[in-house]
Amino acid sequence: MTAPTAESSPAAPTTTTGGRHPQRWLILGVICLAQLTVLLDNTVLSVAIPSLTSELHASTTDIQWMINAYSLVQSGLLLTAGNAADRYGRKKLLAAGLALFGLGSLAAGLADSTAQLIAARAGMGVGGALLMTTTLAVVMQIFDDSERVKAIALWATVGSLGFAAGPLIGGVILDHFWWGMIFLVNIPVALVGLIAVLKLVPESRNPQGDRPDLLGALLSTIGMTAAVYAIITGPEHGWTSAEVLLPAAIGVVVLGAFALWELHIPYPMLDMHFFRNQKFVGAVAGAILVMFGMGGSLFLLTQHLQFVLGYDPMEAGLRMAPLALTVVALNLTGVGPRIVMKLGTPPTVALGMTLVAAGLTSIAVLGGGTDGSYWGMLLGLVLMGIGLAVSNPAMANAIMSAIPPEKAGVGAGVNGTLAEFGNGLGVAVLGAVLNARFAALVAVTATSLPAALAAAGSDAERRQISGAFASGLQTSQLVGAVAVFAGGLLAAALLKRAERSERSEKRSERSEERSEEQVAAE
Repeated sequence: MTAPTAESSPAAPTTTTGGRHPQRWLILGVICLAQLTVLLDNTVLSVAIPSLTSELHASTTDIQWMINAYSLVQSGLLLTAGNAADRYGRKKLLAAGLALFGLGSLAAGLADSTAQLIAARAGMGVGGALLMTTTLAVVMQIFDDSERVKAIALWATVGSLGFAAGPLIGGVILDHFWWGMIFLVNIPVALVGLIAVLKLVPESRNPQGDRPDLLGALLSTIGMTAAVYAIITGPEHGWTSAEVLLPAAIGVVVLGAFALWELHIPYPMLDMHFFRNQKFVGAVAGAILVMFGMGGSLFLLTQHLQFVLGYDPMEAGLRMAPLALTVVALNLTGVGPRIVMKLGTPPTVALGMTLVAAGLTSIAVLGGGTDGSYWGMLLGLVLMGIGLAVSNPAMANAIMSAIPPEKAGVGAGVNGTLAEFGNGLGVAVLGAVLNARFAALVAVTATSLPAALAAAGSDAERRQISGAFASGLQTSQLVGAVAVFAGGLLAAALLKRAERSERSEKRSERSEERSEEQVAAE
């Protein structure tokens, strides 16, 4: 039986379409605080890698799973969370997400083994999924068309800031506390956010009978986990080994089953008809590949700064700060939205992703080796920051404008799912490229770079190991640059084609209207 609508249920203060809320900017600040906490946790862990390696005896694969457990669980649940938010209330789900994220952070901060930390990170991914879908959906509901683009740009700015500022904030924390504080610091933020959400954020939902697709969530989580597991273990076991081919096959089959299931159920977690919209597909392709390059790049850069160049966590975080500062400076001054208005969405996306690719190339060529200059790395970080500030607001706006307003939660879920998948895949793929290059240059039995350096018998051997890691970093950054650049061209082409189709449809509609008017006049 279909649930009662907002209009027929006086006890449910819900809305289904966007409008200008009187406290919209204050609410935007609240939900951006919640979003910032989640996004920081995607990258803050990277600067704690040396501490986790020494104190928990974590291997490189353990570290990758500490990152990917969070991303993959969140990716698998985002679509279901989006459906649930649309159906049951975005405010309720936002509050639940903050509570679960705080509890998961507590468990992670108190973990005393790699297995416990990986499990806690997976639990945090559940809360993160609820938060990521509801923040953007609420933005779509409380702002009208005249202010929505600006609000989405600010939302995207916070997203970029959270992604880029993690290493700096993590470095500051680790300079004064033990690694567990990078998780425990989330708890007071989650509490403040929870109180503010309950007091300020209006409830909104679209109760049209859509039920959460639990089987779809299960299939997507299993499929993505299996696929990324195959990528992570490829360099260790060999790409043609059973340990890699079996999970790869499981991933392909289960994701295929997921797609078929979604096509044949009345209330799918992911409406496959969205992928007929070229604007949606183009923006999604760009979002995935930007996150692919950025996620893998930051994961490897923080290790390079600390293990190869010898900076402590605080120093490494400060050297990564120009990326975050560039994003904040350009988007808070409105450069990103102005470029979109002047150039249009397709050229803006192409320009932004080309700059990100140029930044990765600069890091690889000018700042990557053991003798690489930090100025080359600085140039790369600034170029990447400009690219993010230009492209991310344009892609987020294109994705959400291609989704009906009443499906804002689902749209945010799709956006977040594929971005998270791109981030996790970037860590896995670029990490695998680095590991393969490293293994081809030196023969070591250690499971991580710090362990290999500690086991080295001489300074010459340590220099050889550091040089091999630096060479692997350069190779992986170049792979990321090619992927981001190709993705920018593809996304721009699809968006351009979509715009041409929209203009053609509007011309046809106007022509039909004129024909009808002529017939009526006769």
